[in-house]
Amino acid sequence: MEVPKDQISTLLDQGLYSSAQMLGCFLVSSPAANAESTPHLKSESLVLLGDALFREREYRRAIHTYKQALQYYKIIPKQNSTTARSSLQSNRSSSPNSFNMSAINENEVKFKIASCYCALSDNRAALVEMEGIPSKARNLQMNLLLGKLYRYARHNRAAIAYYKECLRHCPYVFEAIIALAELGTTAKDIISLFPQTANRSGKTPFDHFDSNRWLPRYVEAQCCIASNDYKGGLELFLDLLQRFPNNIHLLLEVAKVEAIIGKKDEAIMNFEKARSIDPFIVTYMDEYAMLLKIKSDYSMLNKLVHDLLNIDPTRPEVFVALSVLWETKDERGALAYAEKSIRIDERHITGFIMKGNLLLAMKQPDAAVSAFRNAQELRPDIRSYQGLVHSYLALSKMKEALYAAREAMKAMPHSAKALKLVGDVHASNSGGREKAKKFYESALRLEPGYLGAALALAELHVIEGRNGDAVSLLERYLKDWADDSLHVKLAQVFAATNMLQEALSHYQAALRMNPQNEAAKKGLERLEKQMKGVDPDAPEDDEDNEVDDADGDQEEAELL
Repeated sequence: MEVPKDQISTLLDQGLYSSAQMLGCFLVSSPAANAESTPHLKSESLVLLGDALFREREYRRAIHTYKQALQYYKIIPKQNSTTARSSLQSNRSSSPNSFNMSAINENEVKFKIASCYCALSDNRAALVEMEGIPSKARNLQMNLLLGKLYRYARHNRAAIAYYKECLRHCPYVFEAIIALAELGTTAKDIISLFPQTANRSGKTPFDHFDSNRWLPRYVEAQCCIASNDYKGGLELFLDLLQRFPNNIHLLLEVAKVEAIIGKKDEAIMNFEKARSIDPFIVTYMDEYAMLLKIKSDYSMLNKLVHDLLNIDPTRPEVFVALSVLWETKDERGALAYAEKSIRIDERHITGFIMKGNLLLAMKQPDAAVSAFRNAQELRPDIRSYQGLVHSYLALSKMKEALYAAREAMKAMPHSAKALKLVGDVHASNSGGREKAKKFYESALRLEPGYLGAALALAELHVIEGRNGDAVSLLERYLKDWADDSLHVKLAQVFAATNMLQEALSHYQAALRMNPQNEAAKKGLERLEKQMKGVDPDAPEDDEDNEVDDADGDQEEAELL
């Protein structure tokens, strides 16, 4: 009895991959698929078996099977090849999005082999397979995969070329839009790639969205974010969200940008809104976990991690969220989870940022530098710059810290956080405090509500003995900001000026807002000693570590 080849196609189409794999074993061992007399049937059968193995995620077996198919395909006489193709045509789906081929096609099989290698994170082997496909034979899927592989290999010019080719065929390849934005292509250049040829009705494919310009505005938003113009990008995303309310993708993009620029409450609200619409989202949930940790909302963080583990425990975001949860319990365990997220996806930026922050907290700044550098190479944002600067300061590498801070300021000339970062470097030595003051004040002029710069400036006032100025500055912010860190800083200033009752009041206010605030706990413990007349340990004077950089001073003056 002959093994029915069309039935394996049916099983694959119905998603019954295990049964398809078993039937495929019968098919390839059938006397009808004899390698010598009917090599075309043998190769077709092996491709079908390879498809089943691929769907079962048995990637190495699939690669081995596909390569066997190609070997038999090469010995098919040319005159039989056409017949073999047509004989199978009626039995197989011709969908370009399906791995189930309509006939044996050498280029399609190579693409499948490359896809298997990608699933195994062997991008170099995948690229070798893809480069074996002639350029004229490449379809949209192939061009997108080539763009990704060249980008992973840091061949950015080639990656850009293939991503552009994708958009020439279809303007809705969002992966290509985002990748081109991150690779530095301008919004104008990206939009110019969209097809403009008229169809039978006389309209271009672009006409139906050109009236509202939603896709071009989406491109502009991604280009703004990629160039670190977070404010411009956020405005464009919010405008799009007005047109497409409850759009989960836009909500997540908005929340992520808000998290990066420090709009914590707004970001949490948008993450929660996205989860209320679709409670099974995993994308960017590690960013949400970090925000919950900052807010010390451990009950919500616990629930989030529990939900994510039930949704998909194989995603890198889940392990970053686990790392965030474990940070307060066991830093080494948290580090192991962060490293696991990177092993799952070696391009997961949040994993590297989390790893760097943990290493810095564990007093391993050298290793932290490496983690933040990895994050920066993938896509620089303010958090990787902050991590680098703080790591270099911990290593007393002042010039490197200043260089990294200035790089952030160049990359983000309209960012108050970048200005504050340069101020932090100058503030770390007594000779640079006046410069630090100017940078903090510039950051506050640029973004009057930036609490981080206000706290840093207040700390500078205290160090230089201007406690009254520090209190005045902080109380001005207290009118508009209900923040535990603001109360802690005020308490520290009052304690330093021996106004112990006021200090006690603010420490208590901070702990009411955030019972897990460690600075408030330690400060209150120290204050209790002072109130009992016990002199707590005096802070040690930092050694001066001045940075002499005349060229940089001129550069900073121009940027300010």
